[in-house]
Amino acid sequence: MTKAWAGMFSDPKRTGLVVNSVSHCLSPLLGSSAVKATKYISPEFTVKAKRKEFKDNTSSRRTEIHVTFGAPNYEEREVIKRCRKAGEPFPIKKVQLKFAKPKARVRKAA
Repeated sequence: MTKAWAGMFSDPKRTGLVVNSVSHCLSPLLGSSAVKATKYISPEFTVKAKRKEFKDNTSSRRTEIHVTFGAPNYEEREVIKRCRKAGEPFPIKKVQLKFAKPKARVRKAA
């Protein structure tokens, strides 16, 4: 663990914040067509949940979700910079959602 977020789990109050953030990230993935949900707890700590899509069967009843918590990646650091510039306080209350790109349609020859 890095020093930036090693203290997140030493305090029970902060541990509860992380657990609540995980549940906040999971609920939109299960209830909508979102593929990725990100919760920004601090500028150095984020919680991400990503739903794995299976190409074999779109009507599959199984759902796999990968949860990651830790330092933000490049894309998330850009969002943090924009939020700081706008004066948004941390933790950011709303979960940021990403949706899958629409599939390209194949045109039939006329």
